[in-house]
Amino acid sequence: MNKRDMIKALQEKRAEQRKKLDAVLETVQAEERSALTDEERGTFDDGEAEIRAIDARIAELDGQIRADEAAAEVAERYAPKPEDERRRAAPGTSVTEQEVYRSGPGGQSYFRDLYLANRRGDREATERLRRNDKMVAEKRAISTTAGAGGEFVPPLWLEDEFVSLARPGRVTADLCVHGTVPAGTNSISIPKVLTGTAEAIQSSQNSAVQQTDMTTGSISSPVVTIAGGQTISMQLVEQSPLNIDDLILADLAADYAMKLDRQVLSGTGTSGQVTGLLTLAGTNSVAWTQATPSMGGAGAMYSSLGAAVSAIHTTRYQPPTHVVMHPRRWAWALAQVDTANRPMVVPMAQGPNNAAGTPGELAAQGRVGEMLGLPVYTDPNLPTNVGAGTNQDVILLLRASDVFLWEGNVRAEAFEQTYAQNLSLFVRLYNYASFQAGRYPASIAAVTGTGSITPAF
Repeated sequence: MNKRDMIKALQEKRAEQRKKLDAVLETVQAEERSALTDEERGTFDDGEAEIRAIDARIAELDGQIRADEAAAEVAERYAPKPEDERRRAAPGTSVTEQEVYRSGPGGQSYFRDLYLANRRGDREATERLRRNDKMVAEKRAISTTAGAGGEFVPPLWLEDEFVSLARPGRVTADLCVHGTVPAGTNSISIPKVLTGTAEAIQSSQNSAVQQTDMTTGSISSPVVTIAGGQTISMQLVEQSPLNIDDLILADLAADYAMKLDRQVLSGTGTSGQVTGLLTLAGTNSVAWTQATPSMGGAGAMYSSLGAAVSAIHTTRYQPPTHVVMHPRRWAWALAQVDTANRPMVVPMAQGPNNAAGTPGELAAQGRVGEMLGLPVYTDPNLPTNVGAGTNQDVILLLRASDVFLWEGNVRAEAFEQTYAQNLSLFVRLYNYASFQAGRYPASIAAVTGTGSITPAF
């Protein structure tokens, strides 16, 4: 999803929210009332606040797109044209330029070009890197301004495989509202209403109306750095018939995705980390305390999830949007049966009736089904070592639209310095990120307890 797609989705969400608010006003008018009820006022205020937040986000994305387009126009004006771009196609035909760097045998090595361009001054390698930057910018609508030390934008195939590589991906991180880390800052602050305005019954005509001033503040989240590197031999860079990017760059990217997701979930808020969903103060906690874990019945997993939904409803006054659990917990739920040995999570193909849940496509991570009317996602990065016995996992319910994640553009670099005596090259991949869930801690609920111990099948 690029920034234009994000704006379109936000506009649709805004229109839906505006429609709901108009319906509230139409109800008041139809009933010939002159004022809203307390419940209607709460719904209306929350809706207006969400619309203002959407408008601010749309304006921010629009500004980024305009800045990116201006930067791309300047880059296009001064960048030298590669030879194959100067060739003209025959009338009636179109030419699509092949990706500069691609995965698999025979692919051009991105790291090798970084080395050749920055150490050897190789013009062809530099030109390939610039062409790759332009292609990424055109497809992703991002800025590709490079810094010192051989910094260029990683190839498209790598970005496309951030989530699909064979490590725990970034399931929960991808559910958040996304933004871009602004340049030149080590923290991001967003406003928060501390105490609101108030309404009261007017005691008599022409008497003073209630006036309570709103108080506001701000909450900040640090911009953290997630980085990793690998020392490789020059023989591998210059002589290997395989594309080393498949082995190294992809693995660094997969680990970046995993570490970012773990920050979103369990960041401690200290030692350069963000404050994660499970360590944030003020969230809802629901205890699943069964001695013998079960899916249905009083105090079971299903009722505990219902209690978590209720906690968010009654403290945030808005519904949760997602359930996230560890794959082992979802697998356990799939294995549960009733007293007649019928599965309680019933496949859609069988026409579920009175089912506790329905599974989607079989997946190790990502969306796997529904429960309590909410989409269920599995995330292997959720902890499974909590509780007194360090053997409990956590089920997370959240209103994802209240949670914000900012990321920069991933950077990759290659250095020969200090490794020359070993005929080696050091390559690294890093990015900046910031995470904030503190505007509405009440929109988060964690379910855990003796019922969530290591499942038995």
